[in-house]
Formats: sequence, structure tokens, C-alpha cells
Amino acid sequence: MPVVSTNTAANSALRFLNYNSAQSTSSVSKLASGSRIVKASDDAAGLAIGSRLQADVTVLKQAQINASQGASVLQVADGGLARIGDVLQRMKTLAAQSLSGVPTNDEREFINAEYQELINEIDGIAKTTRFNGESLLDGTSPQFGAAVDFFVGTDAADVISVELGAISGSTNYLAATLGLGTGVDTAANAADAMDEVDAALDLISEARANVGALISRFEFRGQQIATSLENIDAAKSAIMDVDLAQEQSKLVSSQVLVQAAVSALSQANQIPQALLRVLQ
Repeated sequence: MPVVSTNTAANSALRFLNYNSAQSTSSVSKLASGSRIVKASDDAAGLAIGSRLQADVTVLKQAQINASQGASVLQVADGGLARIGDVLQRMKTLAAQSLSGVPTNDEREFINAEYQELINEIDGIAKTTRFNGESLLDGTSPQFGAAVDFFVGTDAADVISVELGAISGSTNYLAATLGLGTGVDTAANAADAMDEVDAALDLISEARANVGALISRFEFRGQQIATSLENIDAAKSAIMDVDLAQEQSKLVSSQVLVQAAVSALSQANQIPQALLRVLQ
């Protein structure tokens, strides 16, 4: 029924124009942001999942740094233990020299002077083996004197515990913990010192083995975190990132429909004018 008071065709064309214009605007926003979900109404469930995955990615990046720092702390400690091992090897040489039948007791005093200084140097190395200003091997550090937990995951329970204070024991003097105290000023003392040094070398070797095992663990955890980051990033991308080719096609289609709706609206607006000619 031809009427002039209500232009139904124009209203319909205007509705489609608004819809297609909104679709075009949405496509432009997605292409500009690179995200498939610009607002929550685009995909509420996808937004919730993607946000949680993004949170995991953020935490894992810090966990990866934590794992690297944990390995660094242990590598510093291992370096100090390695130098203590070198000192013990020298002390064993001095004990063997004192055990020889060639030196007199007077000459053994000279050997013992170096031996005693090396005992002091063990404590010196333990004290000066530091990370971020904290001693690692002498048990005096408030931070590393007890067990330290390194967060290396996404849950509060994902930690690797490191306890360097156990190396020095409760004496705060590593040489005493290793049982070093006898000199090499006599052949009898040198024999006892040889046994002490052998026992100390065993303890240092055990400590280095434990530290090395923890370093290996941190390295493998760092690799696992890197793998998790890659996979979670891929999953987040599949949910959140826009498909550029698909969205560009939608944009072109919606732009064509916008142009068609504008043309249709223009023609619909001319219908009442055409009907008025009936009255002329």
C-alpha cells in the first residue's frame, strides 16, 4: 500500500545502513588493534580464557627470570667451592711435603705457616663468595643462611628450594666445619692433617655435586618454562589475535554493504516525492 506518512523502505534501509556501518567499524578496530576481541561482547568466554592465559604468560616470564637468577646464585657458590677445593689440594701437597723425611721440624714450621694461612683463606673465600652483597658459603647471610625458595611456575607451590647454609654448618667458619685445625709442624701432625684434608675434600666434592644438581634442575626448569611460554602464547593467539585476511574480507564486504545501504536509503527517500505526483 503506497503511503507518504511512513517511509518503511527508508526505515529498513537505514537499519541495514547502521548495522553494516557498525560491522565496518568493528572490523577496522580489530585490524587496527590486531585483536579479535576488542570489547567483551565480541567473545565473552574467549576474553575470560585469553585474559587468564595472558596472566600465565606474564607470571611465567618472571618465573623464567627467577630460574635464571637461581642458577646464577648457585654458579657463584660453585665457583667459591671450586677455589676452596684448589686450596685443599695445595694443603694436601704441603702435608705430603711435611711427611717427607727430608724436612727438619724447623723447616716444617715454614711449611706449617703456609698451611695455617690456607686454613684462614678457606674462611676468607667462604666469606667473600657473595651474590648481591650476601655471603653464600659462611652461613652469616640472613637470606642465604637458611633455605631460600625460588618461584619457578604459575602456582605458589611451584618453587625450588636452595639451602646453602648447610655447607658451613652452624659455626660460621667453613674451615671448622670441614674439620681443619691440625697443623703440619711435625710428621705426626702432618699425617693427621692429611686425613683431615682428605675428609674436607670429600665434603667439598659432595657440596659441589649438590650445587651442580640444583644448577641442572634450574636449567631444565628454565627450558620447561620457555616451552610453556611458547605453547601458551600460541593458545592465546588462537583465541585473542585477529585473522587479518579474514577480517579484511569482512571489512571489504561490510563497506560494500554500507555503500549499497546508502544508495538504497537515497532511493527510498525519493519514494514519497514520487507518490505526491499522484495528487498533482
